[in-house]
Amino acid sequence: MMPTKRKPTSPGEILREEFLIPLHISQKELSDHIGCDFKVTNRIINEMSQVTPTIAIKLAAAFNTTPDFWLNAQRALDLYHASRAIKTLPKPLLRRAG
Repeated sequence: MMPTKRKPTSPGEILREEFLIPLHISQKELSDHIGCDFKVTNRIINEMSQVTPTIAIKLAAAFNTTPDFWLNAQRALDLYHASRAIKTLPKPLLRRAG
């Protein structure tokens, strides 16, 4: 499945808009709570770093979500950016059955 034309919402934006702002939690408070450097959460929120599996597990525990929630958001964004970077795609080697 090819990514959509609309840029997916980044995990950092989800984190900021759906969790930190409504819960009145600062990036520093989150960093302290999940045991990571402030720079890590700040870079994720500002789309300068990706959500790693380790951070996904910590965010899932902190916000009662799943690691897959965070990793799927990251994956969607990664696929979107990769699809924009590829100039031409190879032709299919095999035809789909049908």
